[in-house]
Amino acid sequence: MQSTRVHVFILALAAATATWGMDDVKPDTKTPKDPALEQARAALGKEDWAGAQKILREAVARSPQEADTHNLYAYSIRKGASPAMDLVYRHYNEALRLNPKHRGAHEYIGEAYLMSGNLAKAKEHLAQLDRICTFGCEEYTKLKKEVAAFEQHQAKK
Repeated sequence: MQSTRVHVFILALAAATATWGMDDVKPDTKTPKDPALEQARAALGKEDWAGAQKILREAVARSPQEADTHNLYAYSIRKGASPAMDLVYRHYNEALRLNPKHRGAHEYIGEAYLMSGNLAKAKEHLAQLDRICTFGCEEYTKLKKEVAAFEQHQAKK
């Protein structure tokens, strides 16, 4: 019976962490929401990469110590047309400097490395996620799937 309760708790915890999404902002009713980040998330949800970039560029300038802002800014650049990968890597790395355990930044920089054909660096971030996500997490699962697809594609060449 005790074992069942532990399993239920772990599953509930895993489900809760999976909903936190592309950045590491956890729901907190006491902290007022940043209107700029809310606008940026809405733009990202509509795949308005340029609109999100504009909002997030200003947010990074206002709050350069916010890992989530750097992560989302890099994400919006990477997903947009003709991404400037040097800028993408700069902001993902800044997010990770500010928060070395930022799951979203590890996942997304891993995907960026795959875009650039650098499987070894993508695997480094997958290994970081494996260490950070003790019982697994959505970011680890997604990057692992992307790495496997990349390897499969490379094997066909």
